[in-house]
Amino acid sequence: MAILNILQFPDPRLRRICLPVPEISDEIRRLAADMLETMYDAPGRGLAGPQVGALLRIFVMDVTWREGEARPFVCINPEILAFSDETAVFTEGCLSIPEVPGEVTRPAEIVLAWTDLNGQRQQKRMSGLEAVCAQHEFDHLNGRLCIDLMSEPARFAASPRLQAMTL
Repeated sequence: MAILNILQFPDPRLRRICLPVPEISDEIRRLAADMLETMYDAPGRGLAGPQVGALLRIFVMDVTWREGEARPFVCINPEILAFSDETAVFTEGCLSIPEVPGEVTRPAEIVLAWTDLNGQRQQKRMSGLEAVCAQHEFDHLNGRLCIDLMSEPARFAASPRLQAMTL
């Protein structure tokens, strides 16, 4: 396994729409393992393919490891099948936009479908931090960043740091 370089905003690859993973190969398994190792090292709770320059529909996450219970999750070719009407506000950070946290409103629950590393299609209802993290990483696969979802006041507050990152 290897620690991968995490792309930083405003790298244009972070705005690309990712391609489906055509098959679960040893290369994809290695990429997933490297992404998990990179995420834990960063330290983060999620990491998507485009953040490490792999413009493929893959993300990894583990929302419990910081509390002492590691539950790594690899998600290939995800689809969000349903969103709740109820919303939740979380302060989100991003490994590609360090030190620019902001409040983001998202659906409180989702139903996520994905392919696992064994090539099996899975489906799960998610809520709380798990739903937030999955939506955040899913957005990366579509070229959308959490800063795009921040309120105008939150973006304004983050503006000096974002401008400094673009120089």
